Amino acid sequence: MSANTMKIQPYSKLVVIGDSITDCGRVRPVAEGMDGELGNGYVSLVQALINTTYPAQQLSLINMGIGGNTVRDLATRWPTDVLALQPDWLSIMIGINDVWRQFDAPWQTAGHVSRAEFSQTLESLVRATRPRLQGLILMSPFFIEPNRADPMRAMMDEYGVVVRELAERYDALFVDTQDAFDGAMTHIQPTALAGDRVHPNLTGHMILARAFLEAVDYAWSG
Repeated sequence: MSANTMKIQPYSKLVVIGDSITDCGRVRPVAEGMDGELGNGYVSLVQALINTTYPAQQLSLINMGIGGNTVRDLATRWPTDVLALQPDWLSIMIGINDVWRQFDAPWQTAGHVSRAEFSQTLESLVRATRPRLQGLILMSPFFIEPNRADPMRAMMDEYGVVVRELAERYDALFVDTQDAFDGAMTHIQPTALAGDRVHPNLTGHMILARAFLEAVDYAWSG
C-alpha cells in the first residue's frame, strides 16, 4: 500500500455531520466504527476506501447525520454532536432541506430557511469551531437536476455559493457535490442516480464519496 498522502493526518478523529444524505441509517446515538454502524451511504464508502488503501491510517470516523435536518437543527445540536466529540477534522454537508422545504411545503413557512439565515447560521458554527480543528471540510448541497433554470436547482446553487464562500473565508476544503453530479449527468439520467433527485442510490453515494476523497488528496491508485 502507498504511504499516506492525504491531508487528513493519521489517527485523526473525523466527525461528519449533516442530514439524511449523511445519516443513511447510521446507528444511534453516536455512529463510530464498522459493520454498518456508519450507515449505507457515502460515509461508510469513505471509511471503507480509506481502510482499504491506507490500513495504517487508523482514522476514527464518526457519523452524526440526522435525516430531515436543516442548518437550524445543526445549530441546536452542535454542542453535543460536534463540540463534545472533540474532532480533529470536521465535515459538514447541509442545505438540501433548507431549500427543499421551500418547494415541498411552501405553505409551512415556519420551516423555511432563507439564504440569509442559512449563511449567518452556518458561518456562526464554522467561525466558532474552526480554531479547534486541524481541518474543516464543507460540502455543498445538491439537487440531481441538470436544468440549471429549474427553480429548486437554481436556489440550491445559490446556497452552494454560500458554502463555497465560507470555505474560502475559513480555510476549509470545499467539496462541490453539485459539480460532481453534473459531471455524471452528462451520461446518466438523474432518476438513475436518485428517484426523487435528492436521496442518491449506491452509485450516487459513490459519486459523493469520490468527490470527498479527491478533496482530501486520497490516492486512488493505492
